[in-house]
This record gives sequence, C-alpha cells and structure tokens, in this order.
Amino acid sequence: MELKLEGITKSYTKGKKRKNALEDFSLTLTEGVYGLLGPNGAGKSTLINIITGIIGRDSGSISFTDGNDNSFLSHLGFMPQGMDFYRNFTAKDYIKYIMALKKYSPDNADEYALTTLGKVNLRADADKKIGAFSGGMKQRLGIAQAIVGEPKVLIFDEPTAGLDAKERIRFRNVISSLAADKIVILATHIVTDIAYVAKTVVLMNDGRIIKTGTQEELCSDISDKVWEITAQSDKVMDYMNRMRVSNAVSDGNKYTLRIVSDEYPENDAVSVPPTLEDVCIYYFGDM
Repeated sequence: MELKLEGITKSYTKGKKRKNALEDFSLTLTEGVYGLLGPNGAGKSTLINIITGIIGRDSGSISFTDGNDNSFLSHLGFMPQGMDFYRNFTAKDYIKYIMALKKYSPDNADEYALTTLGKVNLRADADKKIGAFSGGMKQRLGIAQAIVGEPKVLIFDEPTAGLDAKERIRFRNVISSLAADKIVILATHIVTDIAYVAKTVVLMNDGRIIKTGTQEELCSDISDKVWEITAQSDKVMDYMNRMRVSNAVSDGNKYTLRIVSDEYPENDAVSVPPTLEDVCIYYFGDM
C-alpha cells in the first residue's frame, strides 16, 4: 500500500504579495504513523486540506495504490482540526449518521456502531448525547467517525489540542492500535504526540520538508549538538536570551539547562543524547 505525493505546490495572495504555503512537496508513505511536525504556519494544514480534497493544489499529483485499485478518497478517514458535532445526537446515532454519509452498510448497523465506539473506549457512552461529552470524549468520537468504513488512510489534524495529559496518552494509544495496516498521518506541533507513536517524522517549515526520518535518525543527526550546563538562577534569563534552551530544571538556587548549539556553549558543558524536542528546537527554535 502506498500514498505518493509528488511536487505539491500551493500559493496564496496576501495583499500584493504571493506566498507559497507549499512548495514542491514530495513524500511517499506506506503503512504506519507519519508525524508532521512544524511551527504554526509551516503548511501542515494546507497539505492535509489538499490531500483530503478540501482545497485544490496549484500543481503536483497524488496517487494511491493498495494492490487492488487506486480510488484514493474512498479509502480516506479524516479528523479535522477543531471538529464540531451535533450536540443532540447520541454517540451511536452520530456514528450511524457518518455511516450513511459514507454509504457504508454493514449487516448490522447498530452492532457496527457499538464496535466502532468500543475501539475508542466509548461503547458504554453510546446512548449519551454528545453535548454532555468532555473534550477528550469528543476527540475520541472524532477518531471513531474517521475509522467508519475501515479506511486505509487516516488523517488527523492537531487532534490533541486542548486535551489534558491523560487524554493525550489515551489518544496516542488508540492511534497505535489502529496503525498496523493503515497509513496514518498525524499533524501537530505537540512533540510528545509524535515521539511515542510515529515510525517516521516529517519536519516541515515554510511549506517545505526540512528533514524526514525515524526519530532515532533525526536525533542522531544532532548527536553532538545538545549540552547540559549548571547555572545560577540569576543567570538563567541571560542564557535563554543568548542560546537555544530546550529545558530548564530548578534545583534550589541553581538550574540545569539543556542547550542546543552547534558549538561547545560554555566551560563545563556536558554533551547529552538528544530528544525529538531538541531536534525541533534545533531546526525551528521555539515552536
């Protein structure tokens, strides 16, 4: 199974200037989770809107093959950013409504809806009105509607925005359970959402791919560029103003600072293994 994006370009007119939201974007995806990481305005949502057919592209092509046919949109499940719901629908009725929209007709619609809700731990809430759902429950319902019809490509745009830590962990676990035989695209600027589930990380900025690879490969690329130093509390802001600091941990009147730098930053700095968050700081600065 393969989803191939070739030379995707999209530009907008802003005032008197023409700005490229995507520029010659090319990527080939197979089964597994792909994490799109980048600051706001990097082009993630534009790319997703083009893949899903919401907006057109200026140039480039999209192709999908799975060994049987290449009808891409019939294989697509999508959870958009800031998804809204009909408050007076029950969760089960909403899933059945999505089934009707997708023209998906299993033998037993009620049982299929309940099974789908069960995949996101909402079966016990099937008859509850969506208006009574918490933010995390709505996000899980968003996942459930995306997987109706057993799509082979799943796309999630900023799916954990506004969720607490517990619900973000639950979301990641659900995504991991779905990814074995699907292409999953997860666009976010929350690094931890990607770090735990993505087999491939795609770093984007200004409509282009900056780097792509496994988390281990991306961390290896900056293996000699992450350092820890100890600083007095009155010096911390000076370091933050002069250097790229990815983390600062207080220990009384001292701080341990994690610094991302091409060069040895200070006397007594100790080289440490990088994380994906350090990678983002290195390429994007503060996201």
